[in-house]
Amino acid sequence: MSTDLLPGIAARAVETSRLTSNVLYRSEVEPGGTPLVFVHGNCSSALFWQPLMLSLPAAIDAYAVDLRGFGDSETAPVNATRGLSDFSDDVAEVVAALGLATPHLVGWSMGGGVVMQYALDHPVAGLTLISPVSPYGFGGTALDGSLLTPDAAGTGGGGANPDFVARLESGDRGADAPTSPRNTYLGTYVKPGFTSPFDELWVTSMLSTKTGVDNYPGDSVGSENWPGFAPGTRGVLNTMAPTNLNLTGLVDLEPKPPILWIHGVDDVIVSDTSLFDLNYLGQLGVIPGWPGPDVAPPQPMVSQTRAVFERYVLAGGSYEEIAVENCGHSAHLEHPDAVRTALLDLLARV
Repeated sequence: MSTDLLPGIAARAVETSRLTSNVLYRSEVEPGGTPLVFVHGNCSSALFWQPLMLSLPAAIDAYAVDLRGFGDSETAPVNATRGLSDFSDDVAEVVAALGLATPHLVGWSMGGGVVMQYALDHPVAGLTLISPVSPYGFGGTALDGSLLTPDAAGTGGGGANPDFVARLESGDRGADAPTSPRNTYLGTYVKPGFTSPFDELWVTSMLSTKTGVDNYPGDSVGSENWPGFAPGTRGVLNTMAPTNLNLTGLVDLEPKPPILWIHGVDDVIVSDTSLFDLNYLGQLGVIPGWPGPDVAPPQPMVSQTRAVFERYVLAGGSYEEIAVENCGHSAHLEHPDAVRTALLDLLARV
């Protein structure tokens, strides 16, 4: 994807014992700068970080990693029974190969979960989380993280829209269907009405997603519970199923890195009323047969994250929450100045 790099950004292949990862970096930085590693979200790639990386001071040594099966990194199977650990272990080996000492990590959406998992396993200077997946995973849980059904029905690989997956696989750049990557970006990644000079680049990034049961979206199994399927063991969406992912170990982490949590008030992906939560879609009548709020309530994703971070504070940690008005799922695209200011403030304190 060298033709998709903005002036001032370069790329290199980093080979580790796990796989070959594509890493973006700024071509001009001051030696000995503060190490900062960006991790993208689902159905995207490191390309999304370029404008923010370029806006940082030269004293920040910034890198953005393509996760396995995204961007120009090697396509390797994702073992979802490990939660997000396949991804976080890949990032850790890249960090080691680059010789970065105790970096600050920035994660967006699924990438927020990846960097939280990284922090559970490796020392970090701090965490910046932009619209991160809930510490309890995506879908199928109550406020306290308890499973709504033993098999987390309605979560994981079976929840992907098959037409969206097919359009990813075919490289669809059109706008003729609501499930096209372009319209998915314009309608859910950002607050509708937002446009950018880089919109075509963001579609290119989305189309780099490798599809299949071992990558996106993953597999699923049948369930006797509504809506009739449960998470499998392979692929991207199953890494965030609540049967496979629980990041609340952060509360007991020592030492505790400072956490900056930024999210859009109008986010419809990670939200207490998420349009990607099948229980909420059932409540809206989009998916028939919804068994009601006592059986299948929507997941309170933002409220869960806040509750876990409040426990983090009670255990001796610190976090700052910034809820950005007029903003969807991608504050770094929609309000980059606010994100950069908050990020630099945090870096100055650690």
